[in-house]
Amino acid sequence: MEALPQALEVDEKSPESRDLLPSQTASSLCTSSRSESVWTTTPRNNWEIYNKPIVIMSVGGAIFLLGVAVTCLAYKLDLGKKGSEALKMMGPAFLSLGLMMLVCGLVWVPIIKKKQKQRQKSVFFQNLKSFFLNR
Repeated sequence: MEALPQALEVDEKSPESRDLLPSQTASSLCTSSRSESVWTTTPRNNWEIYNKPIVIMSVGGAIFLLGVAVTCLAYKLDLGKKGSEALKMMGPAFLSLGLMMLVCGLVWVPIIKKKQKQRQKSVFFQNLKSFFLNR
């Protein structure tokens, strides 16, 4: 076997070893990952779970009602040809946008409920698995 070069024996490191990250960093890279929430689950209240769908449904309902009002005004008021045409185009646009957001929020709620059930089952099976493996 060949002897190591004198330069490496004198505590001089190669340029490749200087570029490597220390081993501590490998564990800190995983701390910001999404999988951490599975291991450190803290109980959340209903507002924290359902706040986004509630906000989407509220905004969608408001836009839908604005569309209803604009559409009604477009057919009741006589604002001239250009004003009436603009309102007749904006009213249905607000109606469709508001209805779309309202339906998205309504569909989001059962999806969140299903994910909560799956998460509870996952935590249960993780606890069961750790119980049997740590014996």
